[in-house]
Amino acid sequence: MARKPTPAGTPPTSGAAHVVDLIKKAVPPLHPGGVPFVAAPLVVAALGRNRKWVRRAGLASAAATATFFRHPHRVPPNRVGVVVAPADGEVALVDTAVPPAELGLGTEPLPRVSIFLSVLDVHVQRSPVGGTVRKVVHQPGKFLSADLSDASEVNERTSMLLEMRDGALVGVVQIAGLLARRIVCDAQVGDTLPIGDTYGLIRFGSRVDTYLPAGSTLLVERGQRTIGAETVIAALPSDPVL
Repeated sequence: MARKPTPAGTPPTSGAAHVVDLIKKAVPPLHPGGVPFVAAPLVVAALGRNRKWVRRAGLASAAATATFFRHPHRVPPNRVGVVVAPADGEVALVDTAVPPAELGLGTEPLPRVSIFLSVLDVHVQRSPVGGTVRKVVHQPGKFLSADLSDASEVNERTSMLLEMRDGALVGVVQIAGLLARRIVCDAQVGDTLPIGDTYGLIRFGSRVDTYLPAGSTLLVERGQRTIGAETVIAALPSDPVL
């Protein structure tokens, strides 16, 4: 869910409407994929309302789960030719690597940025560029810790290939982690995704790899924190090598 800046000249809200607007901006909405996980402990809390410890445990569990499935609004940059972070997290790798075979990007190493998501990070994934979805491929695999370099090759993953207007191809791969057991990818072949738009979710610890056209300039460092849809991780080449 990417949000556009408020247009200049828009009259400010006032009174109760302004307070509601401030709350909406401060409290992130819940991703639809998290509704069942939040609802279950709330039901437990309701059924155990006569027992303090049951009610408190249910409410605490619901609050913690809602925090995990939070889906904050983001405003992507309007600069041309940039790639934004597909997820919140910590940059684990900034290198070149052969993309997963299912992307069809060849066997030559391409610039790659890997972002590790801890259980405390926002876990929705966002489109790193604007483009048309050409491939979505799910690959079963292991559940090693997502911060290991081998995770890109052996862990369960869902790979998506995006084609930009100029024909440049960008691959983004959702990788399950040690605790993750479910990758959700709502994008389908033929969909057009704006830059920064939410397209998926990984439950409980994961990693997202972005493979860029040869000649791209990587603009982040290992260990840097990223904000999905807002942090610029790379600049695309002016004449992309396909």
